[in-house]
Formats: sequence, C-alpha cells, structure tokens
Amino acid sequence: MTAVSVSDNPELSRYEVRLDGELGGFAEYTSADGVVTFTHTEVAVEGKGLGGKLVRQALEDVRAKGLTVVAECSFVRGYLEKHPELRAG
Repeated sequence: MTAVSVSDNPELSRYEVRLDGELGGFAEYTSADGVVTFTHTEVAVEGKGLGGKLVRQALEDVRAKGLTVVAECSFVRGYLEKHPELRAG
C-alpha cells in the first residue's frame, strides 16, 4: 500500500507531499501579515492525485490557522475554483 503524507516545511517556504517517504512534489509560498501566497506548485509523479492531496491539505492547514490565501499559482487557483470552501480568511 502506498503512503502519502503532506507537511509544511517552513524553512523552505513550501508544503511537501511525500509518497512512501520520497518527495513527490511541493507547493511554494510566501507568508506575510496573515497572508499566505502560493506561488508555484510542482508534482513529480502525475496521475496519482498527489497535486490535489498536496493543495487540499495545504489549504486546510492555512485555513485552520485563520490565515488568508492568495493563489498566484495557476494550479492552486484552479483547485480553489473547484473547491471554494477551502478559501481561507
């Protein structure tokens, strides 16, 4: 069975998705004044749903912290259009 995990890596300013412990992708962001701006998303393995899992968990985490999301990244912007309930702030 494949294990997928998502975690924030604040030292690199990105959320990372891991597939069986190996880095499978990331969503880079900047953070200032209560606003998290997603700038770029990259997924190494296509067709496994990693991008969606990564972005969903990143947005849920930002929302849980009460912060506002700005989606400069087209992948995050598209995800929010399909899932407006995840728009934080």
